[in-house]
Amino acid sequence: MLNTEQFQRISRALPILNRADPSMAREFQQVTSFTRIPSGRDVFVEGDTVEAIALLISGVVRVYKIGETGREITLYRFGTGESCILTANAILSRQSFPALAIVERDAEAVLVPAETFRNWVHRYDLWRDFVFDLLSQRILSLMVIVDEVAFRRMDARVAAYLLERSKAQHPLRTTHQEIAAELGSSREVISRILESFASQGFIRAGRGTLEILDFEALKSHSVV
Repeated sequence: MLNTEQFQRISRALPILNRADPSMAREFQQVTSFTRIPSGRDVFVEGDTVEAIALLISGVVRVYKIGETGREITLYRFGTGESCILTANAILSRQSFPALAIVERDAEAVLVPAETFRNWVHRYDLWRDFVFDLLSQRILSLMVIVDEVAFRRMDARVAAYLLERSKAQHPLRTTHQEIAAELGSSREVISRILESFASQGFIRAGRGTLEILDFEALKSHSVV
């Protein structure tokens, strides 16, 4: 159960609660719980039974898949006011979690029990619309990943990734292995591409850092 202070804070992060009728708002406060999850903690691993869904109040969770060869690929991330569609799907279909989810940045979340989640989908139009909006948004983002993996050259994907990351952090603090895990490639392939970029003067590599020297050249390369 949420106390009044927790409920008010959660309502600011989840606008859906400001549109909920008194019955749903009261039930939300009574049956959900608040939790903190530290960075580096697994939320789910593949095959887990899903007993609750987390709606993030703060922090970031990365959802990813590991193939038979050991390579990783990031499926998506979710943050404040968002949740995990694979968790929602597992609850609705009563199946196990099909990927892995790990906290990347210390997170705070409200937990909705699985049975309550299913019940609300049937009883509350507002909740059902919220869940379907999450599903539709993530399906589009996953389609982009499928398109990139299947049809886009890896060097162009790396260039686009570096440009996107540089918007939040520059120089980038990352490793070849981390980039490989993001893009579903191997460290060796990523290293060759980054070495090529460096030789062309696009980037400068340091220990655990990458600095973009020629944004325009890298941008042109990202659309190849």
